[in-house]
Amino acid sequence: MPEQIRATAASAQTNLHAVLHLVATGRLRCSQTTRRPAATTVAATADVLEGGDFYPDEPIAAFAWPLILQAGGLAELAGTRLQLTDRGRAALAKPAAATVRRLWRSWVTTTVLDEFNRIDEIKGQRAANVLTSAKNRRKAVATALAACPQDEWITIDDLFSTMRRKRETSPTVARSERGLWKLYLVDPQYGSLGYSGFADWPILEGRYTLAVLFEYAATLGLIDIEYTDPAGARTDYHDNWGADDLDYLSRYDGLLAIRLNRLGAHALGLADDYQPVDNAAVPERTLKVLSTLDIVAVGDPTAADRLILDAHAERTSDRVWTIRADTLLTAIETGRQLGPFVTFLADRTTPNLPEALTVLVNDVTTRATRIRDLGLVRLIECADAPLATLIARDPKLRRLCTLVGDRHLAVAAEHEPQFRRMLRTLGHTVTATTG
Repeated sequence: MPEQIRATAASAQTNLHAVLHLVATGRLRCSQTTRRPAATTVAATADVLEGGDFYPDEPIAAFAWPLILQAGGLAELAGTRLQLTDRGRAALAKPAAATVRRLWRSWVTTTVLDEFNRIDEIKGQRAANVLTSAKNRRKAVATALAACPQDEWITIDDLFSTMRRKRETSPTVARSERGLWKLYLVDPQYGSLGYSGFADWPILEGRYTLAVLFEYAATLGLIDIEYTDPAGARTDYHDNWGADDLDYLSRYDGLLAIRLNRLGAHALGLADDYQPVDNAAVPERTLKVLSTLDIVAVGDPTAADRLILDAHAERTSDRVWTIRADTLLTAIETGRQLGPFVTFLADRTTPNLPEALTVLVNDVTTRATRIRDLGLVRLIECADAPLATLIARDPKLRRLCTLVGDRHLAVAAEHEPQFRRMLRTLGHTVTATTG
């Protein structure tokens, strides 16, 4: 594989919204124990990433995104299924740069994953008292990244040299010398990293740094990267026992150089505002919206674009979607706003959008505000109307319940304990319904 350079800021922002839309479909699953994405989830995520993952056969960004969204509170597990939170649904309608900034800051303090666990060839990590706090290590890498000059390339080896000189930028991995002896390659005795020279800084601290930078900083678009095939990219582990059969020590060994970009400076707090580059990619005009409100793919919509279309319209053939009031209402019910969808269509459609679409969107938007979900309530039945009225008008109880009809009271779930306590002061209680 030849050396590649990838500018990540624009694609990361596109990918953020694409993966959020993918989560909203309910197709993504993660382990309840580790919160790591399932293999099918990684594959589905890779399919919607602009330009694909960094390597075609080695998940990096596709593995990272489901974890990043969980750490940032944009997605959560319902059983094993990943679903959007209220914050995640709101993020679909917000500028991606501000969300990326919050996601990076959440990642720096996360407990979702220790990136060092992704260095598969270094065994013994799960033994007790072996590794230091991942939060402290991650903070050290973030500090080192913030010290990098903006818009200037720095090689990984130069970055390593700078990080090693200061304690606050050196992410110490092993908790102690005893813990170091428990880490090993291939064999716990002969391949132990406790032997002199077997755990030099690039082997442990360096590999951890590569994992954070490549899998999380680059995925979020903070750094542009130069990289190549990991096989043969680094030779610093070749003298270790058991290394003869290893093509590379980590999947991140191919990272050669990084460049802190504008989005990275914004996310790291080095710049208050983010101004995207002027030559940001313009979406291709791949769609045509007919007056019948059929959307026809006249080009090749991306996988991410197809997700958005599927969320707002009914697919009637491989290249045609139909917009109706009920499809738009369904999108609203899942937390989506129609304004971004109209903008999405306008950016990818030629000629202009038909007037019928504007009329339908305005009508549906208006109707969607006429009925509101006020949350779960407990319905309390009283024996007669006077008792229900007495409770509903009581000075202490009236703010906790609402009279429904003649003899029923609606009590919000969060008010129920207090309602029951206040009701007892009136000499009454709520009995459970028996079969």
